[in-house]
Amino acid sequence: MRIAGALMVLLAGLGAAAAAECGPDKLGTSRIVEVGTQGGLEVGLKTYPKTIPLADHEVILTFDDGPDATNTPKVLDALAAECVRVTFFEIGRNAEGLPQIARREVLDGHTVAHHTWSHPQPTLRYLPGGDAAARADILKGMIAVEKAAYGRDFEGVEPKEPKDLKLEAPWFRFPGFADTQDLRDWFSANNVGIFGVDLWASDWIKMTPEEELKLVMGRLDKNGHKGMLLMHDNHPWTAAMIPMLLKELKAKGYKVVHMVAGPGNGPTVAAPPGWVSETERVIGALRPRFDKSAAKVVSGPIPVKPAPTE
Repeated sequence: MRIAGALMVLLAGLGAAAAAECGPDKLGTSRIVEVGTQGGLEVGLKTYPKTIPLADHEVILTFDDGPDATNTPKVLDALAAECVRVTFFEIGRNAEGLPQIARREVLDGHTVAHHTWSHPQPTLRYLPGGDAAARADILKGMIAVEKAAYGRDFEGVEPKEPKDLKLEAPWFRFPGFADTQDLRDWFSANNVGIFGVDLWASDWIKMTPEEELKLVMGRLDKNGHKGMLLMHDNHPWTAAMIPMLLKELKAKGYKVVHMVAGPGNGPTVAAPPGWVSETERVIGALRPRFDKSAAKVVSGPIPVKPAPTE
């Protein structure tokens, strides 16, 4: 049995005790959806014309760019206090440097997936060395996250493709959502799902926790009171906002849906009529900046204010 599967069995066995601790005053996790990636998967309406189906007032919470020594434990504490499970898309070198936090995420019942080794800027799409360099960074990141979060041992293994790793969570999120067709085809051939997002908190812009909360709740309203949300667990303003967000979601009647890796493909639902990729509009607006900086690649997330959406 894969490690993630064993953990799910353990968590299920603890269900009665957890239910006693997670009373009606807690937000909780209302249901778990198994998301399969056989043959490839592309979801998240900001980038792709499909997403994970959700009912009215259902949300999926996701975090990028961790783990962070200071802020991720605060996020985990807030989630544990409200019995909420989420998905973390981790940077490999961060997970390697903080394996105890990456491991805690899994032991707390969260799903840990992949977000490159170094989060190169200006994105994988404009990385010098092209898709070959991007693939190397992605594979290195996957190995680091699987080791740190899931306790995997790759001694004596020389993986050349993601499928060689037998990933516990075969999910990937592109930095800046800036994919390429070659990498999309590569992931599809390796049964790795690509996760965009339905709405973002824009927390790469520094703001107060109160401002971020207002922004997130407003965007949920505009998105039909549902969706997959992107936040970043390496930012102090987001870490401070999470307890308020969970309370607000509870007060407004929202339910949290948790994703885990599953068999098959999907489930997915098609975008509404008239859908367009907002990601491509934003990347297009930032293209001159990316082109200018392409010759001097740096690593790690860089706060970039996108083209305005409102």
